[in-house]
Amino acid sequence: MKGPQEMDIREVSKRSGLPASTLRYYEEKGLIKSIRRRGITRVFPASVVEQLSLISLGRYAGFSLDELGTMFTYSGKPDIDREQLLSKADVLDKTIHRLEAMRDGLRHVANCPEENQLECPNFQNLIKKAAKLQHREERKGKLVIPGKRS
Repeated sequence: MKGPQEMDIREVSKRSGLPASTLRYYEEKGLIKSIRRRGITRVFPASVVEQLSLISLGRYAGFSLDELGTMFTYSGKPDIDREQLLSKADVLDKTIHRLEAMRDGLRHVANCPEENQLECPNFQNLIKKAAKLQHREERKGKLVIPGKRS
């Protein structure tokens, strides 16, 4: 019989919106911890739902599961490194800046008064900047090109 402060994996799945397979994987990775088993069914503390919400927020912010694993103590309580958060915020700022520049460039090309966009000086500058960024990112090993396998 389960106590009021615990729930089985089916209930956790229902409340969190995550499939049981994801919950088992998170447990395998050490992100969450069941407190016991009832037969073959895992039983979790009720607090796991809040912990899963924090994990989802971290994933949405771009943290890897390994990074998130360092943000919880053995008991599942958050132990968040503020420097790690600031570092991720800096990465997001750079990504936002890059995406805004790309958005502005695409809008310019779409509304360019030149009959042939390749003759537009602003479009030529955009092409040069994009090529430089791509080469720099490829050298760093950070660029992921869709459809290209490493």
